[in-house]
Amino acid sequence: MTKTKRVYNFGAGPCTLPLEALEEAQKELVSFKGAGMSIIEMSHRSKEYDAIHQETLALLKEIYGAPADFDVLIVQGGATLQFSMLPMNLLAPDKKGAYVVSGTWAKKALKDAQIYANVYTAWDGKSENYTRMPSTNELKLEEGTRYLHITSNETIGGIRFTDFPDVNVPMVADMSSDFMSRAIPWEKFDVVYGGAQKNLGPAGAAIVFIRKSVLEHTNKNVGAYLRYDIHSEKESLYNTPPVFTIHMINLVLKWVKSIGGLAAIEKRAEKRAAILYNYIDASNGYYNCPVNKANRSMMNIVFRLPSEELEAKFIAESKVAGFIGLKGHRSVGGCRASCYNALPIEGVEALVSFMDTFKKAN
Repeated sequence: MTKTKRVYNFGAGPCTLPLEALEEAQKELVSFKGAGMSIIEMSHRSKEYDAIHQETLALLKEIYGAPADFDVLIVQGGATLQFSMLPMNLLAPDKKGAYVVSGTWAKKALKDAQIYANVYTAWDGKSENYTRMPSTNELKLEEGTRYLHITSNETIGGIRFTDFPDVNVPMVADMSSDFMSRAIPWEKFDVVYGGAQKNLGPAGAAIVFIRKSVLEHTNKNVGAYLRYDIHSEKESLYNTPPVFTIHMINLVLKWVKSIGGLAAIEKRAEKRAAILYNYIDASNGYYNCPVNKANRSMMNIVFRLPSEELEAKFIAESKVAGFIGLKGHRSVGGCRASCYNALPIEGVEALVSFMDTFKKAN
């Protein structure tokens, strides 16, 4: 049991992790289950690690409710590598990829895809400063489109797809910052991916759900590590995996299951967000969220104060008070409270109390 006082981590990633998972990892770090060595020292071909690996893959599918016709992969490189792997694997010369440009991360995905394949913009929110997501009828899809790529939640802008589009082409989604936080309508997607470091564990891996029928037709003319079908065939053990990251993901998934699974996680997310948004909206403009209410993120809550000077003071004083990571991204400024899965409700309640005290004093 840790005796160190824990701060409330509102940083955008890496994320706060369940204390239960951290303590379990701490307890067995030096000697994993009596083996006389740490899990980070073990061969990835050992029976001890293989049990963790296979259980983690199974838990990912079970908790997320992924259908039998989906495979799940664990790939190093984070979600950023998927910006390249996706078009490399899915786009033949006669096919196009459509991209919804909803903010910083969607722009990065499009930019990388442009290097490898024929892709185009189906919608761009630049004219509205990326403060909302498009409706289905705003999407401009061209003939020969293989997939529509969306970013389900923009970490920097604090917006999300509250409802996913209804389109006549398969979708692929970067769900990094709301991964494992809500149910997925699997019938709409061919690929769903996300970095582990927002809701699942330490940085170092991406989780990729991919339809098995898609695996059969991926491009084979790319390097072995960049091929989805090889990762599937080798059960995400083509090379040495990030063993400790996967071990931590395993412990976090067990925690998710212990508190009631995805349904409980989603309810917690809704409650945390409601507490913070309700206070912001009731602050008579002292705190202001620039995001369209219909597309407000449950994970990354952005807000501004009346001046940049007050924002700097707020961030400095909040850190002293035990609230870490509230500074907005350097590209947009302001403040951001990232409320990932393991953040306790009490953390948001304490933050709102601090915000109210700060408002009255300033």
